Amino acid sequence: MRAYDRLKERFHRRSAIAGALALLQWDRAAMMPTGGAAARAEQTAELETLAHGLLADGAVESWLGEAEGEDLSAADRANLREMRRVWVHTAALPADLVAALARAGAACEMAWRGARAASDFAAVRPHLEKLLHLVRQEAAAKAAALSVSPYDGLLDSFEPGGRSAEIDAVFADLAAFLPGFLAEVLERQAARPAPLPLPGPFPVAAQRTLVRRVMTAMGFDFAHGRLDESAHPFCGGIPDDLRLTTRYAEDDAFFGLLSVVHETGHALYELGLPSVWRGQPAGEARGMSLHESQSLSMEMQAARGDACLSWLAAEMRAAFGGVGPAWGDANLAALARRVERGFIRVEADEVTYPAHVILRYRLERAMIAGDLDVADLPEAWNRGFHELLGVTPPDDARGCLQDIHWYDGAWGYFPTYTLGAMTAAQVFAAARAAVPGLDAALARGDFAPLLSWLRANVHAHGSLLETEDILTRATGGPLSATAFKAHLRARYLEEA
Repeated sequence: MRAYDRLKERFHRRSAIAGALALLQWDRAAMMPTGGAAARAEQTAELETLAHGLLADGAVESWLGEAEGEDLSAADRANLREMRRVWVHTAALPADLVAALARAGAACEMAWRGARAASDFAAVRPHLEKLLHLVRQEAAAKAAALSVSPYDGLLDSFEPGGRSAEIDAVFADLAAFLPGFLAEVLERQAARPAPLPLPGPFPVAAQRTLVRRVMTAMGFDFAHGRLDESAHPFCGGIPDDLRLTTRYAEDDAFFGLLSVVHETGHALYELGLPSVWRGQPAGEARGMSLHESQSLSMEMQAARGDACLSWLAAEMRAAFGGVGPAWGDANLAALARRVERGFIRVEADEVTYPAHVILRYRLERAMIAGDLDVADLPEAWNRGFHELLGVTPPDDARGCLQDIHWYDGAWGYFPTYTLGAMTAAQVFAAARAAVPGLDAALARGDFAPLLSWLRANVHAHGSLLETEDILTRATGGPLSATAFKAHLRARYLEEA
């Protein structure tokens, strides 16, 4: 048996355990009673340790070296490249740290739920301090294995090959561009009549029916997934059994709908990954910036555009029995694209959204480096938010407690959101140029032409290609802010 075949078998076993963990994590967020938290933390820690052990033993390192000398196809070599990348991240960590991170993350995330609801940072602070202490150890171990900075060691887990020096340059460009652009957009917006508010309430039962109709139109397969509710919307599970969540508010007709469109974009990417590589690293999604680009292509690029919004407006009127001027296409479009200096990232418009991400990126880098203590996070958050957006959160629930990521151990993740927004603009522009009648199809609620193009140009590659190669093949060039800026100007300053 070739060393490469031994590796494939070992990585397939790892994939099965990772899939079970993903479903346990979905259940914890969407279904599990709070009394099950301690037991679930132990289950998670045990499975994380088991998955770690499959790759961290000396045999895998030896097989990787042997396989590199074997006669392999180009696709198998790509899979081997990804195997080594995953192995480096895994072998860098001792088993006891893997287990400790799993337990601390589970405990901190459960404490965060109550702290967020009560806007009580003090309640979660000791849990976050313990978790951050462990995350710093993880960062140091990965930094040594990859010969990068501690923060970049974490970033590389979510964005293969991503480096903070490159992100710094991109974010500096956006930070210089956005304040003046935002002021111009707000001035233009203020000169127009304010959109009419939608007369609620919007019953949750009606919202559930609406979002399922939209998901079906987008191409989601309910034979391979489901939609539930959680404190923070997400897409989890595995490609054959996807678990999406959202949350609803009876005074907001848009949030639940658009968050479901966003998470469905993630799910469609997972559903489109190459099935022949299922269970292997080459068959997995290619980093979080590309993943976010697929959700934002659907939510920001398509669903908030005039063509798709005309269809969504008709669906909303039917779902809520909407009649009158407030329910007209133009008014609904104005509401969906309203720009404001809001406090909540997941509710932010696409003009202010990068500022939310830049803030989190700066703060998490400072905390990983030891330059910012957890105790000082609320004050640093509020100060940084005011610097970037000119307003100060009124409480920690709308400040440093709003996102789940740090509290469940996902450090180094945040910059991929804005990288994803830039990627989405570039990808959608390429799709529009390549697919005749794309806007006309979206105006009918027909996502098939867009999805077909994304499947062929992004999804089908999995991780057989690296991110820059996928993007260059799909769009004609590597990632830049050019398409994103052009999109923002066209939508917010040039539209009538």
